[in-house]
Amino acid sequence: MNRYQKPWESYRKVAAQTATPGHLVLMLYEGAIKFLEQSLTGFDYADPARRIQTINNNVLRAQSIINELNCNLDMGKGGEVAENFRSLYSYFYRRLREGNLSKHREPIEEVLARLRVLRDSWAEMLRRGAQPANASGLEAVAA
Repeated sequence: MNRYQKPWESYRKVAAQTATPGHLVLMLYEGAIKFLEQSLTGFDYADPARRIQTINNNVLRAQSIINELNCNLDMGKGGEVAENFRSLYSYFYRRLREGNLSKHREPIEEVLARLRVLRDSWAEMLRRGAQPANASGLEAVAA
């Protein structure tokens, strides 16, 4: 199975290196959504260790992505829009921390729903040919 993972990892690496800043943001949203969906599967496990591990590991991965998005906002160019994204990402991070510590699904589901809206809006903006890096002050997140 390992030989099949390497081509996929190589593809993902090349895709990230060649993507526009706007598409990188979209990829990060999709990654965070994927990890949060996986974390929710942990609530179905009867085995406490498996439950905790699944929730914790996937929430931490999603938090890492949200932190990456937050840290790469260009506050100088983005102005009020970047400030709003910073507040939103900080809120997401706190809610995920709360959900992970308490092992309650509601905060995770809330952030997941909001990330889906952001992802869909971002994808639509890209589809229409808008320039998100200029509009929001978001710079390349894989500098």
